[in-house]
Amino acid sequence: MARGGFPGMGNMNNLMKQAKKMQEQMERMQEELEEKTVDATVGGGMVTVVANGKKEVLSIEIQEEAVDPDDVEMLQDLILAAVNEALRKADEMVQSEMAKLTGGMGMPPGLF
Repeated sequence: MARGGFPGMGNMNNLMKQAKKMQEQMERMQEELEEKTVDATVGGGMVTVVANGKKEVLSIEIQEEAVDPDDVEMLQDLILAAVNEALRKADEMVQSEMAKLTGGMGMPPGLF
C-alpha cells in the first residue's frame, strides 16, 4: 500500500477541492447575476422590459403612444414580445457567465 493512505486518494481529494471551489464560484456568480440586468425594446421604442439574471422582470415601460384603446391586442403583442426578448437575453447572459466559470467544460444546461 502506498504511503499516506490508499492509492489515488490524493487525486480524489484534489477533485473534491475543485468541486467545492466551483460550487463557491457558482454561488457567487448567481448572486452577481441577480444584480445584472438586460433590457429589450420593441415596437420602435414603444415598450421596454428590464429583467435580471434570475429571469425576473424588473420593469416594463410603455410609451403613451402605444396605448390605443381601440387596439389593445397590439399593446399585448408588444409587451409579450419585449418580455420574451428580455428573458432570452437574460438566458444568454447566464449562459455566457456559466461558460466563463466552467471554462467551456460542456456542462449540461440546468446542471447548476
